[in-house]
Amino acid sequence: MPDRERRPRYVLVTDWVLAAPRERIFDALAQPEAWPSWWPCLESVTPVSTTHAHDVGATWRCTWSSRLPYRLTFDMTTTASHRPERIDATASGDLYGTGCWRLMREGTATRVRYAWKVSTGKRWMNALAPLLAPVFRWNHDQVMAAGGRGLARHLGVTLLACHRLSDDEDRRCTTC
Repeated sequence: MPDRERRPRYVLVTDWVLAAPRERIFDALAQPEAWPSWWPCLESVTPVSTTHAHDVGATWRCTWSSRLPYRLTFDMTTTASHRPERIDATASGDLYGTGCWRLMREGTATRVRYAWKVSTGKRWMNALAPLLAPVFRWNHDQVMAAGGRGLARHLGVTLLACHRLSDDEDRRCTTC
């Protein structure tokens, strides 16, 4: 693909605020093979490499469903991991780009910020993006909200907030 097509078409930044310490949340996020047990939209996660999930170079194949009638499958490769503050990864397949988890203390709670800067690898999605971008963003928001609720249940804690930053805030976000 030409470089101009590889630039992220979507910059989606979601915040979860959970009544839990960063270390517990980090440990859950560092185990993607367990995500399907608490993240309803995640159908499967299979290891592609044999390293530990939070180790740099670990690769996992993820298949996601959503509220819309399509699935996305892509490989996530860990590019940085600093317990308990951040995990960075690259995506390739039906989506390509970067995803970054940042865990920030907020009193006794933790703000979990996920920045997803990606483009689609599916032709039909690229062709329809000018019309359907708002629907794709809405769908992403639904998937992330389900993840926040699922993680809170998994940890036995309260999800205090879940929201996507505004489009202007998304564009200004320096996470990743």
